Amino acid sequence: MTVMEQRGAYRPSPPPAWQPRMDPAPLLPDAEPYRVLGTEAAAKSDPDLLRRLYAQLVRGRRYNAQATALTKQGRLAVYPSSTGQEACEVAAALALEERDWLFPSYRDTLAAVARGVDPVEALTLLRGDWHTGYDPYAHRVAPLSTPLATQLPHAVGLAHAARLKGDDVVALAMVGDGGTSEGDFHEALNFAAVWQAPVVFLVQNNGFAISVPLAKQTAAPSLAHKAVGYGMPGRLVDGNDAAAVHEVLSDAVRHARAGGGPTLVEAVTYRIEAHTNADDATRYRGDAEVEAWRAHDPIQLLEHELTARGLLDDAGLEAARQDAEEMAADLRERMNRDPELNPMDLFDHVYAETTAQLREQRALLRAELEAEQDDQEGDLR
Repeated sequence: MTVMEQRGAYRPSPPPAWQPRMDPAPLLPDAEPYRVLGTEAAAKSDPDLLRRLYAQLVRGRRYNAQATALTKQGRLAVYPSSTGQEACEVAAALALEERDWLFPSYRDTLAAVARGVDPVEALTLLRGDWHTGYDPYAHRVAPLSTPLATQLPHAVGLAHAARLKGDDVVALAMVGDGGTSEGDFHEALNFAAVWQAPVVFLVQNNGFAISVPLAKQTAAPSLAHKAVGYGMPGRLVDGNDAAAVHEVLSDAVRHARAGGGPTLVEAVTYRIEAHTNADDATRYRGDAEVEAWRAHDPIQLLEHELTARGLLDDAGLEAARQDAEEMAADLRERMNRDPELNPMDLFDHVYAETTAQLREQRALLRAELEAEQDDQEGDLR
């Protein structure tokens, strides 16, 4: 007790109720990741949806393998594989309606392809040929974001603007567990909850932010628990269970579209391959850990469910593999062509209206290229 309190000059009183306190209980995630495959809930799943998910998973695994091979052949500068995480990638794309927007990170190339982006165009950025490589408006897929979590505030802004305009649009933003340590992540969640923006945040918790394990990033019970601090529901799901991820994301999208505001979904998965082709994952994790996750492979989980229930026969399995091989062959053939690049394209699509500085730089580059061409023609003469 202070001196003023002892003298009776100060009487503490309860703080004013600035706003009603929300009960946090409904916002908290379950203690264990939600699962469908191998449970009684699987019998309620749409067989056609399960087969579609399976075909996309097989296609996605082959896409990852082919893109990784292209880096070894020098056709890609870098490729961050999502092998082992295909259930999250495919479910994110399939949970959205055509009018919705997907905001991917650099590892979510497969989600963009599953959304309809041309497989070659999705790799153009990683090849170093173009700013993005595809038209974001054509498929409502934002550019692949290399800076961690910067796409999340963009997703909130788009969703909030759509709501103000009366458009029935939901944004789904993807981020890794490492991205949750960035300020953009927290700012995006706060804005989304305050504005009740129609956004779904999907955190793919694959265990590592490059070489930093999750335990060194956060002391929270789960990443999904972070949702309650911002006033939105958190969901925890098995990220290798394609049916479960699709169900949870679809519920969150419907909730957002109906005006219920944002949801944070944590999908517990694992990055089987290295961070990128430039990373040596053996320096920070052991083979036993990787092999344990291989036993929980998303393709095998769904394949077992489908075959056990008689929803997929040998012909169906072969058709999925054949489709994936045809996609890989087309990707390989087209990526092996030398691109026709125009250096002047560097100045396009930077600003809506070209700045004076860009015009000056463009003129300098054009003069250099013309001088170089004159020298080459002179040598030929």
